[in-house]
Amino acid sequence: MGKKILMICGDFAEDYETMVPFQALQAVGHTVHAVCPGKKEGEAIATAIHDFEGHQTYSEKPGHAFALNASFDEIRAGDYDALVVPGGRAPEYLRLDPKVLELVRHFFVTDKPVAAICHGAQLLAAAGVLEGRLCSAYPACAPEVRLGGGRYADIGITEAVTDHKLVTAPAWPAHPAWLAQFLAVLGTRIEA
Repeated sequence: MGKKILMICGDFAEDYETMVPFQALQAVGHTVHAVCPGKKEGEAIATAIHDFEGHQTYSEKPGHAFALNASFDEIRAGDYDALVVPGGRAPEYLRLDPKVLELVRHFFVTDKPVAAICHGAQLLAAAGVLEGRLCSAYPACAPEVRLGGGRYADIGITEAVTDHKLVTAPAWPAHPAWLAQFLAVLGTRIEA
């Protein structure tokens, strides 16, 4: 039986880091509810495509309008088995919302699986849940991981790391490793 997974989104979340896990987790039988503070089911967030083109940091291009399939004000954290935090610019303002921080803390206090990628670590650090945990993120977020009490995992852009039930990765090129490790933590079995 599939798990019920909450995905906390916001405008300018990274397109691939939102769309790919949303679709992939559903493809293997999980229910995924994508929500955004201040938005209702059927409304959309703007996404951004971050690319690595040889500059000092990523470039940003407009992404898709991503339709939310649940209303933020109607969800209850206790109804969900796991949490996904996409990266992009959304975490930098989501971390200012006390209700979002409370949701994030719920998944750690109740020892439920959490997957965060790229700038998603900003939200984890702001929620105060990284103390002593190994956490990867986009390299520019390494100081926030450390200031949040975490141990920054400086891994390749196609790699992911699992610390107990927390699965993190630096950016969307790590999707195969990140999603595989998150599925393992969820107990999802895929047989060929």
